[in-house]
Amino acid sequence: MKRVVVGLSGGVDSSVAAYLLQQQGYDVIGIYMRNWSDNSVTINGECPWIDDSNDANLIAEQLGIPFQVLDFSAEYKQRIVDYMFAEYEKGRTPNPDILCNREIKFDLFLKAAIQLDADFVATGHYCQKETIDIGGKETHRLLAGADPNKDQSYFLCQVSQEQLSKALFPIGHLQKPEVRKIAQEAGLVTAEKKDSQGLCFIGKVKLPDFLQQQLKTKTGKVYEIPASKIQLPENNPVLNGYSDAELAETTKSYHFTENDGELIGEHQGAHFYTIGQRKGLNIGGKAEPLFIVETDAEKNIVYTGQGKNHPALLRKGLFIANNEIHWIRPDLALKPDETKNLLCRIRYRQPLEEAKLFMKTEGLYIIFKNYQRGIAKGQFAAWYEGNELIGSGVID
Repeated sequence: MKRVVVGLSGGVDSSVAAYLLQQQGYDVIGIYMRNWSDNSVTINGECPWIDDSNDANLIAEQLGIPFQVLDFSAEYKQRIVDYMFAEYEKGRTPNPDILCNREIKFDLFLKAAIQLDADFVATGHYCQKETIDIGGKETHRLLAGADPNKDQSYFLCQVSQEQLSKALFPIGHLQKPEVRKIAQEAGLVTAEKKDSQGLCFIGKVKLPDFLQQQLKTKTGKVYEIPASKIQLPENNPVLNGYSDAELAETTKSYHFTENDGELIGEHQGAHFYTIGQRKGLNIGGKAEPLFIVETDAEKNIVYTGQGKNHPALLRKGLFIANNEIHWIRPDLALKPDETKNLLCRIRYRQPLEEAKLFMKTEGLYIIFKNYQRGIAKGQFAAWYEGNELIGSGVID
C-alpha cells in the first residue's frame, strides 16, 4: 500500500483530498504545517492557526488517520517573510504564496514526509499532474485545474520535476461545487467552512495589515502623473520581428520624477504600495479613482494616475534575468536566440494572454499581443503551452 502524507490546512479542499486518497486505498497521514507563531500579527485578536489546526485534527479523527503538527515557523520567517519584507522595502512586489509552495510545502514538508516513508505528498490545490514518457524517461506535466475559476497552477510555477514526481493533487480534476458536495456527503466537519483569504498558512492575516504591523511607517509625498505624460504607441498585435533594441525598449520600466506630476498628498511609506493598487491612499476629489503607477522606494515617493487604464499602467512586455528563469519542463527550455509563441499570466486569476518569448543571452523577454496592466518588478510571470504550465520567472 502506497503511503501519502496530506497537508491538512483545516479547509475543505485538503479535507476532501485526504478523504479521496483514503477511498482510493492509500495509507494516509495528515500533517498540519504551522508556519507562523507571532500572535501580534492577527486580526481582531483571532488566532488563526489554532482554529485551522483544530479543524485539521477533527478531519483526521473523522477519517481515522494519524495526525501531527509540524512547526516550520522559523524557516517560514527566514525563507518567506524576511524575503518578502526585503522585496517590499526595495519597491518590488513578491508573491509569498508561490514562495511558500516552493520553499515550504514542496521542500520542507516533502522532506518531512519522506522521513515518514511516504511515497507521495498531497495538497488541496486545484491543479493536475500527468506523467508521460519521453525517450524512456518519466516527465511530469503540471496542468491547470479543471475548474477555471479555481485553477491554482500559477501558485506552483516554481516547482521542479523532482518535486512533481512526489506530488499528488486529488481534487484538481473537480469543480469547487463538486468538492463541497463530496465533503457534505461524507459528513466532513469542514464541508461548509469558508475559503481562507489570508497569507499562505498564516490564515486570516491579510497582506496590507501584515506589512503595516511589520514595516515602519515613513511619511512621503504623492504625485499625480497626467495621462498626457505617456505616449503609448498604437497596439500592434504582431509579435514577430523584434530587434534586440526594440525588445529592451518595449520592456523597460517607467521612471518618473517630481517634475513630471502634481503634488496631491502624502502617504505612510512607499513600501506599502504596489503598481496597479487602488486602495489605501485615502486621497479623493478626482474625476476617476487614483491608481499607483510607480513607486520610488529610495526617495519614498508614490506616483499615481487617474483611472485603471492610465497609460503608465500599460506595458507590452517584461524581462526576466537568467538567474530568475525556471523551467518546470527543462526539456522545453528555450536556447539563446530561440523564440516561441505561448500563453502567459503575471498574477493569479488573470486570464492567459497570448505572448511571444524571446530567449537572449542576458535573459528572457516576453512580448504580449495586447497591453498588460500593472506589470511590477518582483511579480512572477508564468508561461503555458495550452493548459500546461512549463516555466516561470521573477520580473526584473
